[in-house]
Amino acid sequence: MYDSDKMGFSTNQIHAARPEKVGPGPLATPIYQTSTYIFDSTRQGAARFALEEPGYIYTRLHNPNADEAAARIACLEGGEAGMITASGMGAITATLWTILRSGDHIVSDRTLYGCTYALFTEGLPRFGVEVTFVDFSDVEAVRRAVRPETKVVYCETATNPDLKVVDIAAIAKAVHEAKPDVLYMVDNTFTTPYLVRPLKLGADIVVHSATKYLNGHGDVIAGAIITRQELIDRIIPCGLKYMTGCAAAPFDSFLITRGLKTLDIRMDRHCANAMKVAKFLEGHPAVRHVCYPGLEHHPQHALAARMYEHGGFGGVVSFELDCDRARTAQFVDNLQLCTLAVSLGDAFTLIEHPASMTHNTYTVEELAKIGIGESLLRLSVGLEDPDDIIADLKAGLDKIEEEKQ
Repeated sequence: MYDSDKMGFSTNQIHAARPEKVGPGPLATPIYQTSTYIFDSTRQGAARFALEEPGYIYTRLHNPNADEAAARIACLEGGEAGMITASGMGAITATLWTILRSGDHIVSDRTLYGCTYALFTEGLPRFGVEVTFVDFSDVEAVRRAVRPETKVVYCETATNPDLKVVDIAAIAKAVHEAKPDVLYMVDNTFTTPYLVRPLKLGADIVVHSATKYLNGHGDVIAGAIITRQELIDRIIPCGLKYMTGCAAAPFDSFLITRGLKTLDIRMDRHCANAMKVAKFLEGHPAVRHVCYPGLEHHPQHALAARMYEHGGFGGVVSFELDCDRARTAQFVDNLQLCTLAVSLGDAFTLIEHPASMTHNTYTVEELAKIGIGESLLRLSVGLEDPDDIIADLKAGLDKIEEEKQ
């Protein structure tokens, strides 16, 4: 029998949670493109609906492809159980709508992905859930923000887009001391379990946009939730079944499982390329500031070096140009290799303007407060030859400098 506890990361990303041989014995799990499943009898159907017998009922609840992908991600994250959702926001909302009630409270980092921020500032308050925003680089401030009615503490491993690294172990210790039953929820999309495993550091729930590095090929929209089996057993019949209905499609789940087979190889290349690009940007006079945890001047570089595994610091680099917003837009529009698109974790190098795109849910004042300026750009460094990525960026940056003369 396969024992994932005795295997390395690379082996588990390929072999963990593989189903038993079916039919003629295909090496790749078949795509179970079905909406519903046949019961042997009315007794069996009733037992499955009553949760007295395991088995498949309807793909909105379970599907073999989604179950395989979820179990494999859970193995890599070091969690008991997992589930796949139709999007990363589906993973967040299915979890929160299961846990929260009117009158509950969340403590959140003030820097978040724009749609998460909109959920916390516009969506949840409509239903009587209050959110307090704190800078998670201040552990004591997080501890002080926890109240008797706090149910969830939420952050990203590395914040989007400024790449502040959160000390997950310190936050977990602080919030669980303040309120032992609080659920500490971490979005681990940017770092993946290859670099950071929040559950091992004390977090209770990990969510992902599986659209990004877990799939890795830019052809899927999906999310993942990893936590205790007991909580997954609550989320499926509540947050998934009727609160959101955000079930993952069988084919998308199949593609995630396929992508996971090369996660470590891709992440090594993303990290190596990002480091090389970050060092180049750091030395160019047209760049005012570079945000990348692998650089020694990064405020949490020492923390990242201690917390991140496998010697990498992620594949995302953010940088601020020494020019105004209009010239920043012109720089992006003139790039030839770097593609203007709002995602990350793809083989393609993608660039976007957070203030007007992924983080346009923040007001101008809120953006200024968290340090997202008009000339800040987020670069998801792809798998191309790094010298080609640098040459594309250099051509545009050199032009900015020439115009200053």
